[in-house]
Amino acid sequence: MPADRLSTTFAALADPTRRAILARLALGETSVAELAAPFDISPPAVSKHLKVLQRAGLVIQGRQAQWRPCKLEATPLQEAAGFIEQYRQHWEQSFDRLDNYLQQLQAQEKKNVRKRK
Repeated sequence: MPADRLSTTFAALADPTRRAILARLALGETSVAELAAPFDISPPAVSKHLKVLQRAGLVIQGRQAQWRPCKLEATPLQEAAGFIEQYRQHWEQSFDRLDNYLQQLQAQEKKNVRKRK
């Protein structure tokens, strides 16, 4: 059964090496060799990571003569951010309720302190 695009994006983002590759590509297109340089993994391992990112639609690899530049494709990241944004609103509302509750506790504590004096 094929995974949906959002699941494929999150699966690709689950690995720290792939996230680091995307961070590098956010600076501009580069070659596989340049992408592999900062990692303590083999070039074939970097290529495997790139294939996962390509399947998720996060990386496009072109061809210019012998050079095969890799480039970031941000559309799937925008879709993932949109999905996460829905939950940000939920957490903000939860934090607002917690803040109100804590303010009520503090006000009650102040009243109790005044009564004891």
